[in-house]
Amino acid sequence: MRRPADLRRPSAASLPLLSALAATAVLLTACGTEHAGPGSTDARASASRDGTRIDDPGKDGVRITSLTLPSASPSPDRGDSVSADELATEADSGVFAAYEVTNDGSEARTYSVVFTFVSGDGGAVTNQTETVRDVGPGQTVRGTVRAGRLPSTAPRVTGAEVLEVTTVPAGEAPAEPGTCPPSGIRVSADQGDAAMGLRVVGLHLDNCGKRPYTVEGYPLLELLDDAFQPVDGVEILHGSGGITTGAGPDEPPRPVRLNPGESATAGLVWRNTTGFGTPVNVPYVRVRAQEGADPVTVTPHLDLGTTGKLGVRPWEKTERQVCPDRTCRDSG
Repeated sequence: MRRPADLRRPSAASLPLLSALAATAVLLTACGTEHAGPGSTDARASASRDGTRIDDPGKDGVRITSLTLPSASPSPDRGDSVSADELATEADSGVFAAYEVTNDGSEARTYSVVFTFVSGDGGAVTNQTETVRDVGPGQTVRGTVRAGRLPSTAPRVTGAEVLEVTTVPAGEAPAEPGTCPPSGIRVSADQGDAAMGLRVVGLHLDNCGKRPYTVEGYPLLELLDDAFQPVDGVEILHGSGGITTGAGPDEPPRPVRLNPGESATAGLVWRNTTGFGTPVNVPYVRVRAQEGADPVTVTPHLDLGTTGKLGVRPWEKTERQVCPDRTCRDSG
């Protein structure tokens, strides 16, 4: 759960992955690799109908292999690869980047990649976030990310960059939207909210299964660093009262029974206050809905400053329905 971001670095705006673009087969060379969602890294483009490979070193296992611009876009640098493309429509700019994700680790991982499409002066035109799931050890997965619809006043796109790559163990990644894990319980985090140094991120627990599920108390949290090692020196408080009174009163924990299609929320509350000492940043939080539940690793990027405190609010039932796609009938 990350706070809403602007078009600086990184910002995220999810866009569905579109497969079967005619230019992709020309832009990518494939041998023993698989095709999947999106990803990208730094690239500048020259408009040429013959797609050639971009020599991009990549970032954290993700690299751009080519950039496709509609024929009306400018041609900045002849040295890099771009394919002219006539697919632009009123709903889509026709700009997209092809990428590769390579897992050099020893376990399957799920990647979340933030991409930016940039103009000739290097300024961000739009950002997109893509998730590439279940990349096995030693595996390379290829895909594309589209810039999507752009305002008529937007500068012309001339390049693309990978801004941020985060990875989690594939078995602990939040379930893909519209799917339900075998447990029938879906845990996720939202983008959060920030005001005057106060941070609030919501945790969401959805019963997408077939049976009622009861949860009581507080989510169980493990704070993890970039190497997925425990972060020491942070006190996890039950309730937000030790952090602020501005997040509303703390309700006492009580049993919450969720029928299929119902959900509950909890919350993480902290202040980004920096005083004496070394500021603490926590990129990953491993969440269990309760004792014995399957772990799910989310990426709220907690910037705790030097406070050494994180408040967690108890599960409370929400009114929203979580199974408009009927996933709650298909799992559990």
